[in-house]
Amino acid sequence: MRVVVDYNECESNGRCQAAAPEIFLLDENEDLQVLIGNPPEELRAKLELAVSRCPKNALSIAEE
Repeated sequence: MRVVVDYNECESNGRCQAAAPEIFLLDENEDLQVLIGNPPEELRAKLELAVSRCPKNALSIAEE
């Protein structure tokens, strides 16, 4: 699986980081950083939660 971010829609509100801090980070400029672009299967539940909490629907999961 691969994390997909639509940076044009992302408002850097941090909900994804709160749900999955192993995968997402807001840097010092409050820009979203993806720490693990292809997270392991054991992080799927956290990634799905992060995707569901994004109010702008800027996150998705691509199955590879």
